[in-house]
Amino acid sequence: MKLPLAEPPELRKLSGIQRAAALMLALGEEGGRPIWEQLAEDEVKELSAAIASLGRMPAAVAEYLCSSFSAELGGLSNLNGSFETTERLLAAVMPPEKVKSIMDDVRGPFGRTMWDKLGNVNEAVLASYLRNEYPQTVAVILHKLKPDHAARVLTELPQEFAVDVIGRMLKLEVVQKDVLNQIEQTLRAEFMTNLARTQRSDPHEAMAEVFNAFNRSTEEALLNALESKAPESAERIRSLMFTFEDLGRLTPAAIQAVVGEAERADLKLALRGATDEIKDLFFGGMSERAGRLLREEIAALGPVRLRDVEEAQSNLVRVAKSLADRGAIALADASSDEEVLV
Repeated sequence: MKLPLAEPPELRKLSGIQRAAALMLALGEEGGRPIWEQLAEDEVKELSAAIASLGRMPAAVAEYLCSSFSAELGGLSNLNGSFETTERLLAAVMPPEKVKSIMDDVRGPFGRTMWDKLGNVNEAVLASYLRNEYPQTVAVILHKLKPDHAARVLTELPQEFAVDVIGRMLKLEVVQKDVLNQIEQTLRAEFMTNLARTQRSDPHEAMAEVFNAFNRSTEEALLNALESKAPESAERIRSLMFTFEDLGRLTPAAIQAVVGEAERADLKLALRGATDEIKDLFFGGMSERAGRLLREEIAALGPVRLRDVEEAQSNLVRVAKSLADRGAIALADASSDEEVLV
């Protein structure tokens, strides 16, 4: 089958997902089976919906898509899988907002790039890794970090080593892209992978996430029951949980972000049962007029069910954790006494 010299006019009207749908339709049951088997359930649904609404498709379109697909496969040499190539592939068949959502999940909660990820790593943990690296490599890495984070990492390094790194940072010229790429690959392969493995090694962390999703009464009942059988595990889970009260340890900027994303009804109910300290923190994250209006709405609520208040407070916690997962704010360890940084 020869590749047409030009795209059929009808093809230009099709979106990325419609082109994918037309290709899958042209490949048929047997030809498309290996592809279908690799898709997630939501992707199957999205592609199926596109196929169902495709309507009549000229033979020239199907021929062009199949020829293009075959030609691209036949012309491949080495494959290079990366975040960038993945994003380009998804962009060809999905809307931008869908691509962003998927890629944010793929990249993980720490950030979009390796340098974003490092910027959210505790300075003591990062310094512990860097002290075993060449000073020149450390200089390049710290040069890519935000100044305040680089300063905290330098503070954690041995003084003589830190001074050596600072000297190299002062003389640092433009770093070649291939050198940066090599450093990024090493960090991803050695440091971030080990860090992620370490962070996920404690099953109590996963269970703390489960308990965070319970309503308050269920949470306390199950924790109390667990405490009688495995007190150490119960205490560990309590220390790892992020609760509504922990929102009181966020900075004003982080609170503003939570207020901006939270449902108005949840804000009213959650603050109705909150301490004065947390109320003041939330009202401080609003304009004077917005704070006054919210106070009036809360006062007008009258008696409310405790269960509704606890559910609303849990919803605010979920908003905060969602923001943290997207890198918009940072949540400290619930057992830590340190301030939370944005």
